[in-house]
Amino acid sequence: MTNKERFIEIYQTNIKRKGSEKLLDFLLSVHSDFFTAPASSRFHGNYDGGLVEHSLNVYDCLKSYLQRTQELYQISYSEESIAIVALLHDLCKINCYHKGTRNVKKDGQWIQVPTYEFDDQLPYGHGEKSVYMISGYMRLSREEAFAIRYHMGFSGNEDQRNVGKAFEMFPLAFALSVADMEATYFIEGKNHG
Repeated sequence: MTNKERFIEIYQTNIKRKGSEKLLDFLLSVHSDFFTAPASSRFHGNYDGGLVEHSLNVYDCLKSYLQRTQELYQISYSEESIAIVALLHDLCKINCYHKGTRNVKKDGQWIQVPTYEFDDQLPYGHGEKSVYMISGYMRLSREEAFAIRYHMGFSGNEDQRNVGKAFEMFPLAFALSVADMEATYFIEGKNHG
């Protein structure tokens, strides 16, 4: 099963909210490069299909994290909420990366290597842009919106007090941030995968 097929299967199995079909139609359309885009320009998932692979890794990490902590903290989330926040947290990266080249010196010679250039035509932030894009198709719960908004945790540009408060108020925000970092640094990092 390809990453695209797995994403669609998880999405259609778990996300039944009004408008979810139209959001999936957008992701599959020619107006979206979600299934072919990289997850970043130079770091984790910086290859074709990296974004969908990262989204699936975050889904797997979030499910695992929540299974380990559910009993300890007496919190649980629906399969729909888990799928929404994990699979859709980085929609803000759609149509932002364009193939290009850069010069690097190898063995004393300058050569051109492929790269991705970042060009965001809707510069609305990171997590907040994903929330904005999703909200155009379907309604998010407050906790889902905060989880996606603050999924970068303390590594983002947000006021640290706001991140901490969001994590206190909405445990799913903290869990998604942990899952995103686990996927980024342990599964997809330079020395892994």
